[in-house]
Amino acid sequence: MKKEKIIKIVIIALVILLVIGFIIWRNIERNRSKAEEYTASIKIVTSFYPMYIIAENITDGASNIELVNMADVNVGCLHDYTLTTEDMKKVEDADVFITNGLGMENFLEKVINANANMKIIDSSKNIENTISHKEETNAHIWTNTEKYIQQIQNIKDGLQEADSANREVYEANANQYIQEIENLKEEYAEKLQALEGRKAINLNEAFEYLGQELGMEMTTIETDHEESTLSAEMLRTIIDNMKEQDIEMIIVAKEDNKTNAETIANETGAKIYELNSGLTGELEKEAYLTAMEENWKILLGEEVEN
Repeated sequence: MKKEKIIKIVIIALVILLVIGFIIWRNIERNRSKAEEYTASIKIVTSFYPMYIIAENITDGASNIELVNMADVNVGCLHDYTLTTEDMKKVEDADVFITNGLGMENFLEKVINANANMKIIDSSKNIENTISHKEETNAHIWTNTEKYIQQIQNIKDGLQEADSANREVYEANANQYIQEIENLKEEYAEKLQALEGRKAINLNEAFEYLGQELGMEMTTIETDHEESTLSAEMLRTIIDNMKEQDIEMIIVAKEDNKTNAETIANETGAKIYELNSGLTGELEKEAYLTAMEENWKILLGEEVEN
């Protein structure tokens, strides 16, 4: 009798363990299913670094998204950029592709052909007062904070259409990011008035829009995106014009070849200002704000923290 009682207890214990095991297994499977659903919801791909920084700010804290940057962060400007196999893999399963627009992504047709189902967000939509040379529009609009704010709004609107579940998150984040930019502008507004009307030779077209916003008289030298293409004749013309017009500023990007700028500076006594184009940098939400504040400080002759 005692033996039968023990057997019953063992059987009951086994049944209980089996039930508990089944419940645990079912919960694990349910959680795994939810995790898979979470990671597979919406994939957002940005064309290059400036667009990634905007998207990173807008999507912060959003659920069920994957944010990927297509071109390597050190690529810089996408003029004449050739898509890589890795780039194509990133966009093949994307739900959204965010572009700068204005012809910056000259490979866009290939991207669309690779994935015709994804939504294309053009951040330059309805942006006015763009700058053109020889019928080619300067696409570097983000160096003008007013135009950059419009880009933020366009990307936010596009993401809300593509992903209504995160609509409120996108709205709140975009508003906060825009407010941070407005706060920075307000902080420097009075100081920046000193730059209105200042004359400068600009050897990097990315800063045309910066000059536009600050009211500077920038003369941009077209260099086919490579400063080294300036001829001796062109250099002499620039030097003569600078002396004639008493231009004392030469603007270049930090990453540019400084040879021509140094030649011009040696001949004219002008000062070289090395600015941040915002084309490359760390994948940090504050990157744009840091870059713009740094540029304003440099132009104002203030000390910049390294």
